[in-house]
Amino acid sequence: MELNRRTVIAGAAAAGIAATTLGGTAEASSSKKPTKKLFGKLADGTKVHIWSLANGGTRLKVLSWGGVVQSLEIPDRRGHYANVSAGFDNIEDYVAKTPYFGALIGRYGNRIAKGQFTLDGKSYQLSVNDGVNSLHGGTQGFDKRVWDVEPFTKGTDVGLHLYYTSVDGEMGYPGTLKVKVTYTLTRHGDWRIDYEATTDKATVVNLTSHVYWNLGGEGTGTIEDHELKIAASRYTPTDSGLIPTGELAKVAGTPFDFRKGKAIGRDIRTGHPQLVTAKGFDHNWVLDKGITAKPEHVATLRDPHSGRTLKIASNEPGLQFYSGNFLDGTLVGPSGHTYRQGDALCLETQHFPDSPNHPSFPSTVLRPGQTYRTTTIHSFDA
Repeated sequence: MELNRRTVIAGAAAAGIAATTLGGTAEASSSKKPTKKLFGKLADGTKVHIWSLANGGTRLKVLSWGGVVQSLEIPDRRGHYANVSAGFDNIEDYVAKTPYFGALIGRYGNRIAKGQFTLDGKSYQLSVNDGVNSLHGGTQGFDKRVWDVEPFTKGTDVGLHLYYTSVDGEMGYPGTLKVKVTYTLTRHGDWRIDYEATTDKATVVNLTSHVYWNLGGEGTGTIEDHELKIAASRYTPTDSGLIPTGELAKVAGTPFDFRKGKAIGRDIRTGHPQLVTAKGFDHNWVLDKGITAKPEHVATLRDPHSGRTLKIASNEPGLQFYSGNFLDGTLVGPSGHTYRQGDALCLETQHFPDSPNHPSFPSTVLRPGQTYRTTTIHSFDA
């Protein structure tokens, strides 16, 4: 009989001892203050640090560059650890090549059509970096900025506060936006992200995390055998530029129906027009729960081979599932293996793409005096 990871680790953590599962050892880390060391330097000499923290059997490494999750290690059903997040082992590749591996995304996660929107009667032109569209904040989004990092311990929790101030007009966005993102590892090994932002001028905001997951382990190959479940009855179809058409289409009877859970590869080659356009899944699911006051469970991802399971809870109304369609074998991860199409996937909690141009979508407008707040929790088991 195999032991439940959370039960074993949580119990041992409470006792302050190591937790041993059948076939391996899972650490029950106490909430020790995170440590940092130099990861590399940018071309202008700016230092980039890597922060290491561990708690509840989860190990996390984060860069000050882009708030990037460089590594996230969790045990399998036998207690054997693996890094389940795609990335690089050097700053040069993150600067020159990264497809947003592990990054904090802003000011606006996902796409804005033609990089344009109108707010309070004024039109804005954003940085365009995805054909004619703006993607993930433009050419120099939050993923390409050095964040100020402050470590903390609070009770049995351990984590990092990350700070960045985006000045008025940066990448075309109005208002000076002050952003605080908190990464927390709980005593149960959950990874929690709390986003906060304030502005001095009306603007649009949609922050998210762009971790590429492979629960079999980084560099181990396809994720098409992973089983995914999404609590969503509708999704937002897109045009040829992957911009939502405005329709909230039903998933029933289509490859987009993950309500009962299924292997990602089961329907990915069905020839559905939306899958052909996106070269796989790269769409926003309209979560049945809508916007909620507190995070609620929205998705479960499981690797049947290792038993590793990821559960995601959020108060956001949308979830972007991207099946790694544009990984082309030119990027090499820390394992020394290349990333090819379908070797990792993203599950980005968010408001909908192109919301500023769709009045019927939940609003992403933030005004002076308001505070943007959203939370996403990643729970792990095996």
